[in-house]
Amino acid sequence: MEKIMRRGGEITPAMENSIDIIFGADDSSMWDQYITYWGNIFRGDLGVSSSMFPAEVSSLIGSALPWTLTLVGTATIISFILGVLIGAFAGWKRGTAADALIPGMTLLQSVPYFWLALIFVSVFSVSMGIFPIIGGYSFRDFPGGPELSWAFISSVIYHGLLPAITIIIASVGGWVLGMRNMMVSTLSEDYVVTAEAKGLRNSRIFIWYAGRNAALPSMAAFGITLGFVVAGSIVMEQVFSYPGVGKLLMTAVSEKDFALMQGVFLVITVTVLLANFVMDMIYGFIDPRARSNV
Repeated sequence: MEKIMRRGGEITPAMENSIDIIFGADDSSMWDQYITYWGNIFRGDLGVSSSMFPAEVSSLIGSALPWTLTLVGTATIISFILGVLIGAFAGWKRGTAADALIPGMTLLQSVPYFWLALIFVSVFSVSMGIFPIIGGYSFRDFPGGPELSWAFISSVIYHGLLPAITIIIASVGGWVLGMRNMMVSTLSEDYVVTAEAKGLRNSRIFIWYAGRNAALPSMAAFGITLGFVVAGSIVMEQVFSYPGVGKLLMTAVSEKDFALMQGVFLVITVTVLLANFVMDMIYGFIDPRARSNV
């Protein structure tokens, strides 16, 4: 109310009543409002955004979600695959030159997303002009908004390269370090020693005995990480002005848009729960011990 009074003058009782009706405020009991809230959720009605009125919260999240899933989801999957492969190889070749990658990967793990993003923008966008500074696509080439075409897809990929590289570099170190440690621990297990004593090929021991079992904890962690993909990389999206869920959440917080904040948090929570449930189901297939009744 205070925000509206500052911008548009004093609010009359009639205007206040209209705003209460639009945003769902009434004089019913707290229990009735709670039941109504759950009914609206099951219908997909998350309310109306106050900062982008009269846009609905569900439509705003729906328009931002594909950007985040495409960019952050793809970068997270690439980071996981690279981290597991590099970590497995470093653990297999422990004590050699390959294992010397670990200190560098540990350093990358400690680098903040926002600091790395700002450095990349300053060097590759401002100084060298290789990548665009802001946006998810070229507003100059597509003034009417997104349109499905190869030119638009190319523009999206071009604008998403630097944010994706930022995510991969800043997150791959954690996967490498965790996988390397699990690989070293797995190589000392009895079944790996037995496989080596039988004279099995090193490639088979590396992939089917050591690597597959060492990757199980990383797979479980990957499921949780994949659930948080919906939240986006909030600071990174803010730095690049990328039109994802993270930037939408930052806008909601800065504008005190409680309906939008509540909707974003709800979607994130549900996604994380679903991701954990799916990974628990998948874990039973990739690890026979999880299906054992013993």
